[in-house]
Amino acid sequence: MNQKTVITGTGCYIPEVIKTNQDFAIQNFYGEDTQPIANSSQEIVDKFQQITGIQERRYASDNINSSDMATMAAKLAIEESGIDPEQLDQVILAQNFGNVTKHTIQTDLLPALASRVKHNLGIKNPSCVAYDIIFGCPGWVQGVIQADTYFKAGIAKKALVIGTETLSRVLDVYDRDSMIFSDGAGAAVLEAKPINETNSGVLSWSVQSHCLEEAYYLFLGKSNFPGSDPRIRYIKMKGKKVYEYALQHVPLAMKDCLDKAEVPIQQVKKIFIHQANEKMDEGIIRRLFKLYGLRDMPEYIMPMSIHKFGNSSVATIPTLFDMVKKHKVNDHDLQPGDIIMFASVGAGMNINSVCYRM
Repeated sequence: MNQKTVITGTGCYIPEVIKTNQDFAIQNFYGEDTQPIANSSQEIVDKFQQITGIQERRYASDNINSSDMATMAAKLAIEESGIDPEQLDQVILAQNFGNVTKHTIQTDLLPALASRVKHNLGIKNPSCVAYDIIFGCPGWVQGVIQADTYFKAGIAKKALVIGTETLSRVLDVYDRDSMIFSDGAGAAVLEAKPINETNSGVLSWSVQSHCLEEAYYLFLGKSNFPGSDPRIRYIKMKGKKVYEYALQHVPLAMKDCLDKAEVPIQQVKKIFIHQANEKMDEGIIRRLFKLYGLRDMPEYIMPMSIHKFGNSSVATIPTLFDMVKKHKVNDHDLQPGDIIMFASVGAGMNINSVCYRM
């Protein structure tokens, strides 16, 4: 192989509206049986923070939608990379709900969000192919894997990979799981570089889909509120099932990825894992190290943004990666030559991981 897939620019958009846990302390919560949850709202909120680590999350302003956030993140990534956007061969956009106008629950996917971003960027080149991928929360990482595959096949040389989501607009506010989700967008420019020009690049990747019982661990369903309209559906999650699934399968996929790269786990500097749940993420990484016979994981191997930004699905990893790269996360930095990993899990159920050298 005479070339490598290199990330040459990144960017992100963090929405301005801050929703704190205390904002939920006045909310009435109901279970799947539409019965009120016995605990007080404050008790529910406190337990939620203890488990997930989430203190705040960000929601998009009323006049901003997913494709707008994606465009803003993309412009920053393109600017940092220094490329001419007309040279892009692909715009790959990961999302799950399209554009959802504030105060509605209707998904707008026509045209595709990638087409809208290409339009917003003013790219005229018809050979720049724009398309969306729906792969649950691992969508952005899957976009990186697709770009790498196209590069290795000699079909493309430059790609813009974006993850964007406004989950705040598909939430059932009466469901306590709704406190997990948030909005945001992250983007990266990837380029195929000759192997003799760089040591950086994608080293390996691993992907899995489990679609038997697991396929419906996340789904769309009616509100938990008594007497709600069953025709209006919101994002729903079997939280315990997702937690158990992730702990069982994600470490194995990550180990497969590392083994393919022939990289000892002791050489991994940072792991950028999907920001879904603090305790779950910590459990995944601890189990990964145990697979290598190691009892403890390094203290600063796992940057976290979930405490302030919540779970923005496809946007969590590219957003966090961009922030660490640009020295915006305390106690974390990246240097040329560092080995890092991206890893995610989400609806489908899908898992993926990428090993990358900075």
